[in-house]
Amino acid sequence: MKDYIVRATAADGNIRAFAATTTNLVGEAQKIHSLYPIASAALGRTMTAAVMMAIDMKGQGDTLSIVIKGEGPIGSIVVVTKNDGNTKGYVDNPHVELPLNSQGKLDVSGGVGKQGKLTVIKDLGLKEPYAGQVDLVTGEIGEDIAYYMAFSEQKPSAVGLGVLVNPDGSIRAAGGFIIQPLPGAPVELIDEIEARISQIPPISTMIDQGMKPEEILGKVLGSMNLKINDMAHPVFACDCNRPRLESVLLTIGKKELEAILEDDGQAELVCHYCNTTYNFNEQDIRRLIENAEV
Repeated sequence: MKDYIVRATAADGNIRAFAATTTNLVGEAQKIHSLYPIASAALGRTMTAAVMMAIDMKGQGDTLSIVIKGEGPIGSIVVVTKNDGNTKGYVDNPHVELPLNSQGKLDVSGGVGKQGKLTVIKDLGLKEPYAGQVDLVTGEIGEDIAYYMAFSEQKPSAVGLGVLVNPDGSIRAAGGFIIQPLPGAPVELIDEIEARISQIPPISTMIDQGMKPEEILGKVLGSMNLKINDMAHPVFACDCNRPRLESVLLTIGKKELEAILEDDGQAELVCHYCNTTYNFNEQDIRRLIENAEV
């Protein structure tokens, strides 16, 4: 089934809701970066959160980035997504292995770390991008995203994120939901939603059972007059190219380029996001030297 995200309202406009299936998106990231299961879960949860948050941005080409820097062995998690669903991301260390946690599940918190920072950057085409940052609270990603929304954007939210990994490391199911009561929403309504969330299966289980995003929201919200307002299809897409990497080389300056030419006679750059390799031979380096600043 093709991945997709929905943005919805419910309960006479008192609830905003988002849900996504991202199995193919996370699966592509797993293959590109050869992710071990813990890294797949951490990057996959972050990607899923990012695509649901990005669909709420209005401008064409608006970009949302999530950067998580914890003290765990995974290192940094970086995801960049546009509001049309085009998404890229990586982790510093894709090959983390840890024992299962006390619940017998992947120890994502142990991989990410419980101390560190979560930063969300929104580039809305204005003079300066908006950036909000909070401390990590659990390293499980979902709770950390909910904490960010409550304290940085003043949007109390219930966040569910999940990635189910096959024994061979491939991705079996991935997706998530975000539920946001709006100011003035009745307390009884919020209590009902909290009760329903506590009773539903894990999000990755529902997706593995074939449930679609709108069906997941129906499971969470029940008979609250759910209305789908928007939809997007997330895909792994990197916008790196050779001219952009040439610009990176130019920034190091003429002297450094001359040193590269003398020592190696060539340069090789690898894109962090998609692992594409760009080779620059002696002729390329000489041309860059001619155009570089001192």
